[in-house]
Amino acid sequence: MTRITNMKARAGILLLAAVLSAAGDASPPAGVYPSGFSMAIKLGGELCEALPQKFAGQLDSQAITLQPQDWPVVTPVAVTEENRVVRQVSLSAGCIDVVNHICHAKAIDKVQPGFFDQYVKNLARLSAGDAPAPPPPIVEAKYWTEDIINDQLSYFNQMLGVLTAINLTHHYLGHYAKYSARMTGVGGKVIAINEFLTSAEWDVSVKAGVLDALDCALATEGLQALLDAIDRMPVRPGWTIFIVPQQTDIKKLNKQLARYEDDYFHGRLK
Repeated sequence: MTRITNMKARAGILLLAAVLSAAGDASPPAGVYPSGFSMAIKLGGELCEALPQKFAGQLDSQAITLQPQDWPVVTPVAVTEENRVVRQVSLSAGCIDVVNHICHAKAIDKVQPGFFDQYVKNLARLSAGDAPAPPPPIVEAKYWTEDIINDQLSYFNQMLGVLTAINLTHHYLGHYAKYSARMTGVGGKVIAINEFLTSAEWDVSVKAGVLDALDCALATEGLQALLDAIDRMPVRPGWTIFIVPQQTDIKKLNKQLARYEDDYFHGRLK
C-alpha cells in the first residue's frame, strides 16, 4: 500500500511538474519566468553530485520533490520506498513562486533603485495573514526585458541553490533524523526544522551548504538578497521560518555569507 501511494504521489508530482516546467522552457512566453521546478530539479542534482560520496550516498538521486501547495515551504523530507529511505528536499509551488518574484524585484532594482524595498513591503503586507497569498504580480512590460530576466534567472539559481544546499545538509549532518518526529503538527502541517535547530547546528548547516553551493558555482548573493528581503519586512510572515530561524541576526548572517565566499576563493573554506 505504501509503495502504491508513493507511486501515485510521484505521478501527481510529475504531472504538476510538467505544468510548472513551462517556466523552465528555453523561450518561455512573455510574463512567464524561465525558472521553475525543472530548474530546481537540475540544481538539486548538481548539488548532490558535488558532495563527497559519504554525504551524497545518503541522498536520493533526485534530491528535489515538489509539493503542490501555495504556502512557501522548503524542508528536508524522507520516505521509505521499497525498503530503502529516500532523503530529499521538498519545495512547494508557493516557495518557487515567491522566490521567482523576489528575484525579479531584485533584478528590477538594478535599473530602478527603490523597487526592491517597496516590493518587499507589499509582499510582507499580503503575507501577513494565516492564509497563503500570491506575491504581488509584476506585469509592466518594461520589467520583462531580456537583461532584467537574465538577472532574475541568475538570482534564482543562487537563491534557490544555496537554500536547497542548506536543507540537504540536514540529512547528512543528522539534523533531520534528530528532529523529524517533531516536524509534523496538527492535521499533518509541516513544522520547519529551523524551529528546533540549535545555533551551532544552524551555523554548521549554513557553512556546509554554502561550500556545496560554491562548488557548483552558485554565489551567495542570491541568498543574501532573500535574507535582506526578510530583514526589510516590518513583520516577518510565518513562511520565513522555513528560510531562517526566527531570532537570526540577518545582517550578521549576510556578512558571514560574504566572508565564506571570500574564504572559498582564497582556499580558506573547507
